[in-house]
Amino acid sequence: MFHKYTKEFKYNARLALPVITGMLGHTFVAFADNLMVGRLGTAELAAVSLGNSFVFIAMSLGIGFSTAITPLVAEADGSGNAANAKNALKHGLVLCTVLGLSLFFLILLCRPLMYHMDQPPEVVALALPYMDLVALSLVPLTIFQAFKQFSEGLSQTKYPMYATIIANLLNVLLNYLFIFGTFGFPKLGVVGAAIGTLASRIFMVGFIWYLMKKRKTFKAYVTGFNFRKIEKRVMKKIIALGFPSALQMFFEVGIFTAAIWLSGVLGKNAQAANQIALNLSSMTFMFGMGLGVAAMIRVGNQKGLGDFKELRRIGQSIFFMTFLIEVVFALLFLFGREWFPTLYLSADDLLHGSDNATVLAMAAQLLLVAAFFQISDGIQVVVLGALRGLQDVKIPTAITFVAYWLIGFPISYYLCLHTDLKSTGIWIGLLIGLSASALMLYLRFNFLTTRLIAGRQV
Repeated sequence: MFHKYTKEFKYNARLALPVITGMLGHTFVAFADNLMVGRLGTAELAAVSLGNSFVFIAMSLGIGFSTAITPLVAEADGSGNAANAKNALKHGLVLCTVLGLSLFFLILLCRPLMYHMDQPPEVVALALPYMDLVALSLVPLTIFQAFKQFSEGLSQTKYPMYATIIANLLNVLLNYLFIFGTFGFPKLGVVGAAIGTLASRIFMVGFIWYLMKKRKTFKAYVTGFNFRKIEKRVMKKIIALGFPSALQMFFEVGIFTAAIWLSGVLGKNAQAANQIALNLSSMTFMFGMGLGVAAMIRVGNQKGLGDFKELRRIGQSIFFMTFLIEVVFALLFLFGREWFPTLYLSADDLLHGSDNATVLAMAAQLLLVAAFFQISDGIQVVVLGALRGLQDVKIPTAITFVAYWLIGFPISYYLCLHTDLKSTGIWIGLLIGLSASALMLYLRFNFLTTRLIAGRQV
């Protein structure tokens, strides 16, 4: 019965694994940042969390917008239209560059908000200079995303992975040098972590462009651009797909950012515990993100071919694969919830011992809830990828808004501030919001594919 789905696992994994590896590289750097910054104290760890909360909101818009490039390229590749694929890249680069610059200036304008968010003053003082540099790194990051999404649209997922891995190794090295001031480098603390992020992202753009220019597969696509010839039709199509996709990611990242802010109201220890649980959950989420890209590519290809029965079967094979993987992660979180937080903070630290013990206990409670939302989180992001492959973005955007902001966030807010659950209540709200999103998005995919197979327009 399951063979028609499981026989796709090998190809799904081949597409998704480089994407997962690249995304895990980003998360590993955040993990390494947190390990290093955590050695400075809980205030520094909370500052990185607060600074990143602003940047992650902006980043979600940039990354979400860039995903519009992948289904357009995948459909063009499936139908053998190379000119359309190159056009999508050219116009995507222009839009992503403008968006990256806009997001940087938007974060600078939002800096004063930190003083009015009831956050610990020592955390705000540390977070502001960190945030400024990481915000600037959004410009090269969004440009990189245009190249990455294009490459993935051609089913060439390994080249962005190479660029990401090397850039992340550079990031970890620079962080070590500048956070602690080793080998004669200045000791800059959390600002040192921001310098590493900025430098590595600039490198990442240059490296992926160099790789593509040297590869015969890509050379015709990434050279000979005429940026003076910009077509409104192509711009409108990318914006029509990209803007709702950006909102989808914004709504999801936004609720996790709200969790950071809510935990900050409870104090620096609650915020540090939230950061530990969020960082660990982000690592497992990358598997869902990678499989979501595979779903977007494969569904986009089948859409280009017009084979809707195969499209539905392939989509469901990726959903089933995701479910099995996320069950394993749920068990890891369940049984490792006491041990994982000790990677970040030591209860034996004489200087911060009392704070650390409190944070470790809080983080273990949050990971208990996180264990249960692994499945919902993975399923919703993969189904969302499949719907993007179908170029269906408007209804899924409404679904994510309802699930996260009309269902999940009110529950998080109430349980956090009006019950004894506090931080745990925030994560219960996240669990309910993610579960609602997964269910409604799957019903949407089922509805659309049923209509397509029946020969009706959607």
